[in-house]
Amino acid sequence: MSEVKTNKISSLASNNNITIDPDGTGNTIVASGSVGVGTTTPGSYNSGADDLVLATTGSTGITIASGTSNNGSLFFADGTSGAAQYSGYIQYDQNNNAMSFGTNSAERMRIDTNGVLLIGRTNTNNNNGGHYITSGYAYLERNNDLPLYLNRFGSDGTIAQFRRQDSVVGSISVTGSSTAYNTSSDYRLKENVTYDWDATTRLKQLKPARFNFIVDADTTVDGFLAHEAQTVVPEAVTGTHNEVDDDDNPVYQGIDQAKLVPLLVKTIQELEARITALETE
Repeated sequence: MSEVKTNKISSLASNNNITIDPDGTGNTIVASGSVGVGTTTPGSYNSGADDLVLATTGSTGITIASGTSNNGSLFFADGTSGAAQYSGYIQYDQNNNAMSFGTNSAERMRIDTNGVLLIGRTNTNNNNGGHYITSGYAYLERNNDLPLYLNRFGSDGTIAQFRRQDSVVGSISVTGSSTAYNTSSDYRLKENVTYDWDATTRLKQLKPARFNFIVDADTTVDGFLAHEAQTVVPEAVTGTHNEVDDDDNPVYQGIDQAKLVPLLVKTIQELEARITALETE
């Protein structure tokens, strides 16, 4: 049987707290201020986390048991009132079977009852699963390996979905042998549709070039300068020409060259029509 030795155990009637004061100096639990369960030398562990040490030679753990409609919480505080009592926290909601993570006294991430990871929100709004990220970002980095794997089992279909204000605007879908990158294109989303417009004149304004990127001087590629293409097909380019941030660092433009395809196809159709007309003269 284990033996407990102490000089003083006192109960404060005002709040029912129990103070263990072994040496009568006011240092609770032990004179060093550390609590050891399963060890007599809690101070021998890392000084940043030796205030309470549970030690065994096998698996070790702590159980926080709460009611079926209540929370189990671990709070990180830097004060004794208001939000300072829970500046950071990990909390399990037994009612909804969800685990929440908070910083700066606010929830930042949640794993819900279905295992869906939510960053910047607390519900999926009919999302079917996976990692749901809104009003925040996920930064994935891994040296010499793929930082992100997307793997769909069972059937062909959507593997990633992109939303704006909870409306679907794009997706990535896969089959057993290919990947498709999709943007919204359903006719029910569009109006003022016309097929009578001059593509050839606009196409001749594009300025295809060959160049290398500064960071890859030995590789020459075909492409466009974003600001030049923007004057012809603005929907293909993001960003502003010569934009800089508050520290005068460049904010670079980007281009989605797939957005040039309609212009190319329409030009080919116009050229084909001209050739056919010449052949029939």
